Amino acid sequence: MLLNLAQWLQTLAPEFGFFRVFQYLTFRAVMAALTSLLIGLAAGPYVIRRLTELKIGQPIRGYGMESHLSKSGTPTMGGVLILLSVAISTLLWFDWSNRFVWIVLLVTLGFGAIGWVDDWRKVVRKDPEGMRSGEKYIWQSVIGLLAALYLVFSISESSNLKVLELFFNWVGSGFDVNLPPKAGLMLPFFKEVSYPLGVFGFVVLTYLVIVGSSNAVNLTDGLDGLAIMPVVMVGSSLGVFAYVTGSAVFSRYLFFPHIPGAGELLIFCSALAGAGLAFLWFNTHPAQVFMGDVGALALGGALGTVAVIVRQEIVLAIMGGIFVVEALSVMVQVSYFKYTKRKFGQGRRLLKMAPLHHHFEKQGWKETQVVVRFWIITMLLCLIGLSTLKLR
Repeated sequence: MLLNLAQWLQTLAPEFGFFRVFQYLTFRAVMAALTSLLIGLAAGPYVIRRLTELKIGQPIRGYGMESHLSKSGTPTMGGVLILLSVAISTLLWFDWSNRFVWIVLLVTLGFGAIGWVDDWRKVVRKDPEGMRSGEKYIWQSVIGLLAALYLVFSISESSNLKVLELFFNWVGSGFDVNLPPKAGLMLPFFKEVSYPLGVFGFVVLTYLVIVGSSNAVNLTDGLDGLAIMPVVMVGSSLGVFAYVTGSAVFSRYLFFPHIPGAGELLIFCSALAGAGLAFLWFNTHPAQVFMGDVGALALGGALGTVAVIVRQEIVLAIMGGIFVVEALSVMVQVSYFKYTKRKFGQGRRLLKMAPLHHHFEKQGWKETQVVVRFWIITMLLCLIGLSTLKLR
């Protein structure tokens, strides 16, 4: 919005050359991060106070960690603070004609709405399980598939009309349309190497990345500050990839696919980083507020969508290794328990408790030790992911 306003003011008064600074993507990215950070810090106390007054407190499952029982009643649904900060800052600083930012915002807010319903049932209906997994999965799938169907054609076309035309051509041709190489699965550490996916392959991969990322971040969000800092680091790193992918010069030099308009996602990623740091101010141990599913589902969906647009799905799995391992720990634990119960009549566990962060707590690690060590691991993984920019 401010970009369009600055361009209009410069047209009216050409002598005010300082309005040209709004045309620089890096300037707007810095300002987006600063804006969301200040909004989060300023609104945080009010949001926490209102959540407390409304008695929106976190219920603790009976089979959870005993050390977490003291957290019962801590205000939850604090993810609304993150979403508001990100949405306001992004709307202020990005180019409203950019379709990629709009789709990321819609996916983020859509998953946030699912999380809101889930959290609301937990705190209002006093149901620790919230929205049932099947119902939640259906709504996640609807948003994920709609986003995938749009992105499969928007990666190769520059306007919504062209996207719609390509979609009808795909349907009219019997679902047979060749996608450009930049729509393939990019392999890190290799120059200009991509695996062709086709339309159906792209849709399936995008769906899995978006929905999988959303649930992985949600499973990770179990300790004070554990999920938000990795989200900030991974989101910031994806912003770098967005800037490179959207630049014709840098993408050509670094052998990356050039996707016009993808650079504007740096604004969203910067706003996400600023809002995340503001939330961490209140979420650090001992937490004054939890983000809840409204924040975790939305942030995971946002990371997955950005990664798909900049064609870095594999790099997302590397940088978000903590999220991947946390999700796998739950899948393996549940699968092994069901298998042994069916075979031996009694379920057995590979881990002392899942997700993985609870396993380390059971082993005697303090909560802050688990959190900081997972942060350090994420930082190393993000550096490895960023190294793929040049090591190709």
